[in-house]
Amino acid sequence: MSEKTILPGATIGIIGGGQLGRMMTLAAKAMGFRIAVLEPEANSPCGQVADVEVIGAYSDREAISQLAELSDVITYEFENIDADTLNWLCEQANVPQGPELLTITQDRIKEKRAIQQAGLDTAAYEDIYSTEDLFLKIETIGYPAVLKTARGGYDGKGQLVIKDKQDLFQGETLLNHGACVLEKWIPFEKEISVIVTRKQNGETAIFPVAENEHEENMLHKTIVPGRISEITKETAIQMAKQLADSLSLVGTLAVEMFVTNNGTIYINELAPRPHNSGHYSIEACETSQFEQHIRAICNWPLGSTELLKPAVMVNLLGEHLENLNESIPKVKDWKIHLYGKKVPKIKRKMGHVTILRNSVEDALKEAEMSNIWKTAKEKIGG
Repeated sequence: MSEKTILPGATIGIIGGGQLGRMMTLAAKAMGFRIAVLEPEANSPCGQVADVEVIGAYSDREAISQLAELSDVITYEFENIDADTLNWLCEQANVPQGPELLTITQDRIKEKRAIQQAGLDTAAYEDIYSTEDLFLKIETIGYPAVLKTARGGYDGKGQLVIKDKQDLFQGETLLNHGACVLEKWIPFEKEISVIVTRKQNGETAIFPVAENEHEENMLHKTIVPGRISEITKETAIQMAKQLADSLSLVGTLAVEMFVTNNGTIYINELAPRPHNSGHYSIEACETSQFEQHIRAICNWPLGSTELLKPAVMVNLLGEHLENLNESIPKVKDWKIHLYGKKVPKIKRKMGHVTILRNSVEDALKEAEMSNIWKTAKEKIGG
């Protein structure tokens, strides 16, 4: 893997045409790069702002060869890339991130082992390959527990909370999709995330620790700085750096963590790319997570991650867009990002809003006072 610096005018290839690729593209184009994107459908969120769209499946060798020919460096915006295809691509093209981290984070079992090998804590867990495994190993883990598919889950999909023996029978549905992990339920006080970017030479930059609030297993709100103690922040940052070094990270890694009421931190999940909980950085930090990622894969010096102002980021789902349009004339200094998705489906991420204020309390209050995230019933006081 060379440490060649990629200069403006070069083409960055992105596998995946979603919103993360779109925001990566916007940052890269501001830095003078051209963008080629591989995506099965034309006019994707990323394709709308890229220079070249390569239309094909992520496992299509012909399409991926075309992307390799067009690109001076290649990155990806999501995890579920066929491992054989990625291995082949890494042999044919300049993919600074390599295949190893993606292979680990595609599989929860491998991911948990890698976290523990780095000397860090996860919730107690057991590998589950059959319903017999599940009924046997729940005795070790205890109730309540969470059963998660080892591969392919996101935004709470592929998960089952097991509160008692009766819930075990529902586990068969998940096991039909393959191996699972059974995790002990962590009675956490806060969910936080740390986004770390690292170059091949070990240079590392870490974004401010974010506090996350979820609704129906989807990220709803990110609050920065997170409302946690200084020692918790310092510990979380150190854990993210330790993990990045252990994994020989190149590029960006989001580390999601649980914090218990006694301050213990458990690592929950990893994402080897920019992350929803880092969107606040576009306006609130000196360098955004997207620019930082481009800097890392192109071997530029990493930028400052200093927080310029407290911020709250709130996701916009399909059901929020009508309320957003009504609210636009009334909101001042809100940073509104829409991703260019054609159909505003319920529970589908369509964009986000970032509110920068003198305190997170001010920003939270302003978001709460708006009608955007209220149902029709709530809006009329029902």
